[in-house]
Amino acid sequence: MSDSAPLWQWSATEIASATRQGTQSAAEVTEAAIARMDAVNPALNAVVESLADEARAQAAALDTHDGPKGPLHGVPVTFKINVDQKGHATSNGVPAFKEIIAPEDAPVVRNLKAAGAVIIGRTNTPEFSFRADTDNPLYGRTYNPWGRHISAGGSSGGAGSAVMAGIGALAHGNDIGGSLRFPASANGAVTVKPGLGRVPAWNPSQKAERGLLAQSMSVQGLIARNAADLHLSMPALIAADPRDPFHVPLPWRGAPLDGPIRVAVTRDDFGFGLHPDVATALDKAASALSNAGYAVEAVDPPLARETAEVGYRALMGEVKALTGNDIQTYGSAELNAIFEAYYKEFPPYEGTEELAVMAQRTHYARQWSLFLKDYPLVLTPFLLAPFFTAGRDAEGAEGAREALGRAHWSFVMNFTGLPAGNMPTHVADLPTGPQPIGVQIAGRRWREDLIVDAMQAIEAEIPPVCTRLWRQFG
Repeated sequence: MSDSAPLWQWSATEIASATRQGTQSAAEVTEAAIARMDAVNPALNAVVESLADEARAQAAALDTHDGPKGPLHGVPVTFKINVDQKGHATSNGVPAFKEIIAPEDAPVVRNLKAAGAVIIGRTNTPEFSFRADTDNPLYGRTYNPWGRHISAGGSSGGAGSAVMAGIGALAHGNDIGGSLRFPASANGAVTVKPGLGRVPAWNPSQKAERGLLAQSMSVQGLIARNAADLHLSMPALIAADPRDPFHVPLPWRGAPLDGPIRVAVTRDDFGFGLHPDVATALDKAASALSNAGYAVEAVDPPLARETAEVGYRALMGEVKALTGNDIQTYGSAELNAIFEAYYKEFPPYEGTEELAVMAQRTHYARQWSLFLKDYPLVLTPFLLAPFFTAGRDAEGAEGAREALGRAHWSFVMNFTGLPAGNMPTHVADLPTGPQPIGVQIAGRRWREDLIVDAMQAIEAEIPPVCTRLWRQFG
C-alpha cells in the first residue's frame, strides 16, 4: 500500500510496522479507523456497538507505554457480539440476551489486546449466530459493501462487511459450519478457519458447557483483507489460555515440508452443478499455485459428500436436542421457520443413532488424515455458485437449499476439525453487479501456516480484491 493511501486502507502488517517503528502513532491509526467507521457504517450496519471512546483510551495508553510493543501494536480490530468482552453485552443477536454483560474477556479478546490490538467496535451476527446471512430483530440487517445484490454472509457477516469496508484491518469471527468462510466469500475477504484445538475458546458469561459437537466443530478466527495479515495476527490469537483445557499449545509455524508441496484440486459438485464463475475461480487458483511451484493434481478426496451430510445432520441433532427449546422460546418466527427448513434439508439424528454418528466422526477424520498425508493441501470450491442474495435462506426449502444445502465443502472441514482457508480469486461481473468468488484451501491438522502460505502464493499473482472494491464503491 502506498504511503499516500489513507490509513484506513493500510493492512495490519503495514500498520504494525509503522506503529512499532514510531512513524505512526496508535492514536492516529485509531482515529482514521473510527472516522471510516463513522463514514460508512450507517449504510452497512456492520458494527452495532461503537467502542470509539474505549479505543481512543486504549490507543493513548499504547502510545505512552514504555515497554515492548506487541506484534499488533495499534492495529484496529473488531469483535463479534457473540464473544465475551468485559463490560459489554454478549447478545448473540437475540433481544432476550441483550442484558448478558460479560464479566471478563474471552481468551481471544485477551490475546489480541495483549498483542497491542485496539478494539474499535463490535460486529453484527444473526440470531444465535446460526445463519449464512446476517439479520436479527435486535440490530437489523448487515449489508455487503459490494452492494445490496449480495448477502453479507453469516454468521460473521458484520465482521466480513466491516473489514472489507475498511472498518479495522482485522475482524474477529467464529465458525461452526462456515461462519468465517461464508462472509469471507461474500465480501471478498481472506480467512483461515483454524483446526480443532488451535485457538483457546470460552465465554465467561456462559451458564453451561456447549454440546460435544459444538465444542468439536466451532472455532475462533480472524477475517482479513490479505493472507500476510493472517501470518501476522494468528500467532497472537492462538496463545494458550488455561480456561480452555483442550487447547493444543503448538507454535503457528510447523516444520517445513519437502517440496514441491502436492495440492489436490477437486471440482466435485455432488451432483448440484458447478457455476462457470466458480470453475473460473478454481482454475485461477490452481494455475497460480502451479506457477508458484506447487504440484497441483486433479484428485477427489475421500467420502466428501458423506462426511458433510452426516456431519451436518449430527450437528442439527445436537442443536435440536440442546438448543432447540431456546430457539423456539427466544428466536424470532423467521429464525424458527429457517430451522424447520434446515431440519428438512439435513434431518437431525436422534438418540443412539446420534451417538453412533458422533463416534463415526473419527472414521471420516482418519480417512482425511490419510489422504492429507499424500496431499498436504486440498483446493475445493466453497459454494458451488456465486453468493446468494440477502434473505435467501429465509425463503423456504429452496432458499435454505441454496444458502446451506450445497455448502458441503464447508461442512466437511468442521466435522473433521481440519483447518480451511477461504480467499477470492475471481470477481464475476454478473447482471446484478460485481461479485467476488471465493475458493477454499484445506490442509493438514494444525498446519494453518501451510494454507496461509498457499494463499500468499496465489495473491502474488491475483491481488486482493479490496482495491477494486474501494475504487468502485469508495
